[in-house]
Amino acid sequence: MGEFDGKVAFITGAARGQGRAHAVMLAEGGADIIGLDLCDQVSTVDYPMSTVEDLDETVKLVEKTGRRMIAEVGDVRKRDSVESIFRQGLAEFGRIDFVIANAGIMPIWGEHSDTPQAWTDCLDIMLTGVLNTVEVTWPTLVEQGDGGSIVIVSSMASVQPIMRTLGGRTLGGLAYGAAKAGVVNLMENYASVLAPHYVRVNSVHPSGVRTPMITNDMVRARFDEANPEDLKALVNAIPVDLLEVDDVSNAVQWLCSDKSRFYTGSQMRIDAGAALR
Repeated sequence: MGEFDGKVAFITGAARGQGRAHAVMLAEGGADIIGLDLCDQVSTVDYPMSTVEDLDETVKLVEKTGRRMIAEVGDVRKRDSVESIFRQGLAEFGRIDFVIANAGIMPIWGEHSDTPQAWTDCLDIMLTGVLNTVEVTWPTLVEQGDGGSIVIVSSMASVQPIMRTLGGRTLGGLAYGAAKAGVVNLMENYASVLAPHYVRVNSVHPSGVRTPMITNDMVRARFDEANPEDLKALVNAIPVDLLEVDDVSNAVQWLCSDKSRFYTGSQMRIDAGAALR
């Protein structure tokens, strides 16, 4: 018996990276998965984004665990899109227990990073997108009467600056930090109003994680050219360059488990001590 047998998780940004790792780890614990991902390129993002083939691979990995996954292309910026996929999964599995608001982009460097559109794209996907995800799902969690767990993937960029010089300032970077900080306020308010219904809401705040969002030519070029002062941002105290996806998924798994049944309204840092620096 897995600890999540009979449970269902809804995950945004599920095609690769952290979203895929969350889906697979929860499935290994016995959960079925409803997942969505944009699977398209946002014009202000200068690294390759996920594809339909990536999302298909996540489905295969979940199915290898013996669990099922409903996965569709969807856009968290559009509430109707999130609602449609969520309802499809609900019709298939009959319930929802965990919501992982994970979808994100990082247009903080690159050709289009210092444009108003980069600001808009960040806020639309990582702030409004989180709002849409939680608004679509919380009524079912409350109606079921069994409680549940909502996990919002934020970042250490919400805790401390990721820019240290004017040369390192971009509108995309400002928007990334603003969105990741904004979801903390959403998390705290949702945690407050949903607590009487035993629905817990928390955020996780990783330092850099080894995903396609980080391991790409855009980031490598930035590190080759950056002012050494800007490279001091988000330096880990534990001497590792990047976290692995399972480091974050282990935290998500705990936040979905009964072991965290009274843990709510909290910001969980998984940062290798970056906040100490």
